[in-house]
Amino acid sequence: LSTFDSNSYISRLNRNEAGLPPDTFFLKMFAMAQEVTEKSSGAFDITVAPLVNAWGFGFKNRETITEQLIDSLRQYVGMDQLRIEDGCLIKKQAGVMLDGSAIAKGYGVDVAAEYLESLGVKNYLVEIGGEMRSLGLNAKGSSWRVGIDKPDFDQFNGTRELQMIINLSGASLATSGNYRNYYMEDGKRYAHIIDPRSGYPVNHSLLSASIIAPTCMEADAYATACMVLGLDSGKLLVESLPGIEACFIYHGEEEYQVYCSPGFPLDEESGN
Repeated sequence: LSTFDSNSYISRLNRNEAGLPPDTFFLKMFAMAQEVTEKSSGAFDITVAPLVNAWGFGFKNRETITEQLIDSLRQYVGMDQLRIEDGCLIKKQAGVMLDGSAIAKGYGVDVAAEYLESLGVKNYLVEIGGEMRSLGLNAKGSSWRVGIDKPDFDQFNGTRELQMIINLSGASLATSGNYRNYYMEDGKRYAHIIDPRSGYPVNHSLLSASIIAPTCMEADAYATACMVLGLDSGKLLVESLPGIEACFIYHGEEEYQVYCSPGFPLDEESGN
């Protein structure tokens, strides 16, 4: 599922190799991607790769951005560009490319967690790059306690401060933010969260979205969808999804503000 592995299914598909039957891993990821795309009204879309590449956040070199370039690339974006036929994934146009980075890491957590469960493990915390899934209790017999970072645009100061601590058990957590992967140009900051609908990096008050969901794949994808939608539309999306909770950190008038949905599992002992 990695675009940085030249032998992965997605990489071969992006090179337009013919007759590639998708494996079980891809089909499961693809089904979830379709669902999240539909429920988020296109805010999440794995066909965003041409735009991500153009802005310099993908697996190809950054291009000189013009309105004409973005308009030309948007024709390749949209889940309607893909269909599964006779056991193969078919692209409507050769220029369609996939980027699973906003869902694949979460799916990897699920695969590891489900393997542990198949072995009869009843207490675990699986974490890959900040995305995690847990079950049962920790070694002290307590709920798993995990931290959510406070947004910090200084990538090189070597420090990390937690915004809050939560209890996580029998659920998954994924966070998406625009404060780590970005570049500055002509005094303007361009973050890696690209809106598939407009073709441009998002520019709003939301700094990070942390999502609790039954699976980490869901949490991962919906975290990205909320980052694209922004604070108000992100709240509406979460409210429409049973079993999904969210914590949004955003720019207030003078400092960071925090919104948590009613069921978000804050750790009361930590003073959140």
